[in-house]
Amino acid sequence: MTSMFSRLGGMARRDFLRAGFGSLAFGAAGALTRGPAWAQTAARAPEKGRILVVVELSGGNDGLNTVVPYGDDSYYRARPRIGIKPARLRKLDDHFAFQYTMAGLERLYKDGHMAIVHGVGYDQPSFSHFSSMAYWQTAAPNRGDLYGWVGRLADAMDPEGHANFVVNIDTQQSLAVRSQRHVPLVFDDPQKFIRTGFADEKEVLSTVATRDQGDNEAQEFIYGVSRSALNAEQLVRDAWANYRTPVDYGLVRFGLDRVAALIAADFPTRIYYVAYRNNAFDTHVYQSDVHARLWTYTSDHIAAFMKDVARLGRAQDVVLMAFSEFGRRVKENTSQGTDHGTAGPVFMIGAPVAGGQYGKMPSLTELNDGNMVFTTDFRRVYATAIQSWMGYQDAAGVLRGAFEPLPIIAG
Repeated sequence: MTSMFSRLGGMARRDFLRAGFGSLAFGAAGALTRGPAWAQTAARAPEKGRILVVVELSGGNDGLNTVVPYGDDSYYRARPRIGIKPARLRKLDDHFAFQYTMAGLERLYKDGHMAIVHGVGYDQPSFSHFSSMAYWQTAAPNRGDLYGWVGRLADAMDPEGHANFVVNIDTQQSLAVRSQRHVPLVFDDPQKFIRTGFADEKEVLSTVATRDQGDNEAQEFIYGVSRSALNAEQLVRDAWANYRTPVDYGLVRFGLDRVAALIAADFPTRIYYVAYRNNAFDTHVYQSDVHARLWTYTSDHIAAFMKDVARLGRAQDVVLMAFSEFGRRVKENTSQGTDHGTAGPVFMIGAPVAGGQYGKMPSLTELNDGNMVFTTDFRRVYATAIQSWMGYQDAAGVLRGAFEPLPIIAG
């Protein structure tokens, strides 16, 4: 242990983060809370401020079979086999409808708590899952960034880097939450959220957790993370163990139930990042049944979360945003699926949301090499979340450019 930390002697905390230690994983625990200045913050008074929940639908969701433009005949001409017939849709108006399995989101939309943003994308789109997702996660299309947009927002809103400001529900840290001043709390299964290690590591880990002071800034950082880790592990496990809800979160619970448990436990978290992972929405082959099933799970889970948040008395404090890294091509492929495309819908959901439809639906006939041309830059949606909802007015600083918010947040 001494030799390891002596090598860190000249490394400042910011350099330590840049060197790739921005997320410290302890076995199943994932990344934990941040360093010495905030190691004691488990005892902070709860902050019942506004909460942003970001849901990532990985794989490239087919927006045209999610928010279906059934009033446009060109939709059915392009998709003679997988186009969803009007009799099997949940109609929103004379032109658009939800996939028929989206009962939960239909209720939210018709209650006025869901905004649909049409045609969301970016210029010169990438059709690579990895690249396009990185662009969305960093809000830096065709160039990327060292830190994620959520991480930059956390740094801007909380420069001191208080613990548990950001929580990432996943098996590994998302680029979206990578930050200069925050190490997010990252976990998947709360019951398994515990630090583990090989036999020859356990003594070192135990010793580090009991250290009060280091010889330099990097050592202080490591010791603080380790101490804070022990607190965070127990807090998460206790929150989950004590959580009781009558709400049914559906067949596939990809993380929002865990968010609700932390909200119920008055965690000081202001931003949650949750992924429906494993490229689930990459529907190249026999899409119809798979996509319908995915939206059953997703719609039920999101609707349950919003119901649970209302039950907890926090409906006015929470807004959820759901996106995917790209849409699909307009025309179905020969395998009764869809291939990687461009623009798609983004959803914002919550009691503070002025429900309805925003942005312009792209043309299904005036295409760029078979793909729709985006009409709303995704950073406008981010600016809405940052400025209009979270109340941080320098959205341009976070997004590395000025993007006009959409009038989605009521009041």
